[in-house]
Amino acid sequence: MQKKIIKLFILLLIVFVIGVFFISLNKHSIYDTRSLIGQKITDIRLDHFSKNKTITGEDLSKNNFTLINFWASWCKPCRDEHSILLKLNREKNLKLLGVNVKDKKNNALKFLNDLGNPYDELARDELGKHSVNFGIYGVPESILINKDLIIIKKFIGPISKNDYEYIKNTVRK
Repeated sequence: MQKKIIKLFILLLIVFVIGVFFISLNKHSIYDTRSLIGQKITDIRLDHFSKNKTITGEDLSKNNFTLINFWASWCKPCRDEHSILLKLNREKNLKLLGVNVKDKKNNALKFLNDLGNPYDELARDELGKHSVNFGIYGVPESILINKDLIIIKKFIGPISKNDYEYIKNTVRK
């Protein structure tokens, strides 16, 4: 009787493990941000990079459009997209907010001194906790919002030339 219970338990355990693997393998694992588009960002509170102040949603709502760019000096793709950010900084209806994530302040300053500073405002997220509230899982990632703090588009990875054209055309409308 005890052997039958052990065999039944092992069989149920095997079925359970196979079921978990089956469900996991069929789960959509691509990081999808389409559901964020059209959503309003609420409760924005970012520590300014060098000033003793907090950047809030009220600050961002003064801009027609804001591109919030999450970056770090140690990030090679951040370096790759930097020239595009410098070009975007010339757009009249767009403000750039850089959020330096999990970085040392000296390294971030050296990065900006060497490559140029495209940002109108600069925030700091030393531990990466605030970035998670924006749905950020890595750097670089960027979020384009309007003055109502509605997400127009989220860019995962470095901003490409096509992304540049999209942003430029959107803010010029």
